[in-house]
Amino acid sequence: MGKMSDSITDEPNPSARETCPVPPPFPPPPSTSYCRPKTGPAPEASFATHVPVSRATRDIWERLFDEGYRSDVQILTSNDVPIFAHANVLGMASPVLRGMLKQAKTRSDGRKSISVKGVPHDAVRAFIRFLYSSCYEKEEMEEFVVHLLVLSHVFVVPELKQICIESLERGFLTTENVVDILQLALLCDAPRLSLFCHRMIIKGFREISGTEGWRAMKQSHPVLEKELLESMVEEDNREKERVRRGKERKIYLQLYEAMEALVHICRDGCRTIGPHDRDLEKNQQPCSYGACRGLEQLVRHFAGCKLRVPGGCSHCKRMWQLLELHSRLCADSSLCRVPLCRNFKERMRKQSKKDETRWRILVKNILRAKAIGGSPFFLSLLVSSSSSSKF
Repeated sequence: MGKMSDSITDEPNPSARETCPVPPPFPPPPSTSYCRPKTGPAPEASFATHVPVSRATRDIWERLFDEGYRSDVQILTSNDVPIFAHANVLGMASPVLRGMLKQAKTRSDGRKSISVKGVPHDAVRAFIRFLYSSCYEKEEMEEFVVHLLVLSHVFVVPELKQICIESLERGFLTTENVVDILQLALLCDAPRLSLFCHRMIIKGFREISGTEGWRAMKQSHPVLEKELLESMVEEDNREKERVRRGKERKIYLQLYEAMEALVHICRDGCRTIGPHDRDLEKNQQPCSYGACRGLEQLVRHFAGCKLRVPGGCSHCKRMWQLLELHSRLCADSSLCRVPLCRNFKERMRKQSKKDETRWRILVKNILRAKAIGGSPFFLSLLVSSSSSSKF
């Protein structure tokens, strides 16, 4: 009884145990390793696919690769230093490696031997490590991204291939290596990367065409150089076409603004050209139409010019053209206060088919440039104007 009572009194209070805080877990050691996250929806049949891989699990796979525990494969690289691995892991990660392992002969020590040469030893080691844990070091990716892209394409490892492509697009491309990366992207069936390189070459053609990579491509792949030069010519032509269309649209917009200002002057008057039937107030706000100033000067010249014959004066000829253009855009000449609007409407019926087509195209381009769907832009202005008033 004494021993039992002693054991009971030595046991801690259960309530105190429940209230005791649980210490947090130790933080993981710092590392520069990057692991590929799982992408895409997980299938409902397997619960494990819904749970992210823990750091402990990745560490186990890292140790399995680093220590080579019970490895049954040795991979020979360019410096003949073997990398020990496991056939089951390699075969499940890459169908190409699975086929190589089936054809490989077993050595006296019970291991199968395969060769992966043509790339640095450290690049092969980083590649095999990714097959185990889907992790990689940032420094290794920066140094061996081109070699890892080749290895991932040759051995059909799409996840690593996508990582290499994204790394190249994010900042590894330079003017010195973009030509080489373009050729590699074409060989490795990476259309997005090849398009990215193609755009970079076209954009910086003058600088890139003088690099060593371009000269090497010119000797080894003259067909590719010809295609790039043709693309450059096409891009130059497209740029010239864009500039030409931009200038045309600017002219059409200026004509639109001139037509709008012409209606404004003839209907409301401006600070320097006022209607004959009323005086403008001194505190009137400045004109909001940008084309008014130049158009007012043209109207003043047209009113006082002695050469009234169309074509006799270049300024008057321009005014005649603006008046005719206005008549073709005008919705209702009976309500319009712009001079000669009705006369030009009647004159249209006597014009040749060639002139009529030319004017029709001009009007269509003006309406399209302003994106108003073919409706006359000064229709609302004309509705409120008076048919009895004259300019």
